[in-house]
Amino acid sequence: MNDTAHATSASGYDVTPLEPSEIQRLAEDLTAEEREVILNHGTERPFCGTLLNNKMGGIYACRLCGLPLFKSNSKFESGTGWPSFTEPYDPQHIREIHDRSYGMVRTEIRCARCDGHLGHVFPDGPPPTGLRYCLNSVSMQFFESENDIPQR
Repeated sequence: MNDTAHATSASGYDVTPLEPSEIQRLAEDLTAEEREVILNHGTERPFCGTLLNNKMGGIYACRLCGLPLFKSNSKFESGTGWPSFTEPYDPQHIREIHDRSYGMVRTEIRCARCDGHLGHVFPDGPPPTGLRYCLNSVSMQFFESENDIPQR
């Protein structure tokens, strides 16, 4: 049983951290690439992600636990080869970690609920936030409606 107190985000979603056993159960359906990126903090190759050129309106949710992460109206073309957004669906849905790997200083972003690796955030985005949330497509699933997001 999870000893962590139940937490709800400002947008009404459960952001209580999942137990490791629950994360492993959810990970059973991941492909090898999804597992490498989400669980092992990997990165998909640029310009290859299935969500890079998605122009439909909707919600981008965590591939592992289904927590809404970004709205399509915050997506923009950054030219980097990865889906990019100016702001999260709810700031409480994203965890930021200082990342000093590969000789760089970056801010890694993870799902607040399942701790899955999503990508990085950089201070070179467009207005109004000036931020560029750079995501791996395999870390997310796209849903045309919030009602379509499965509760996991």
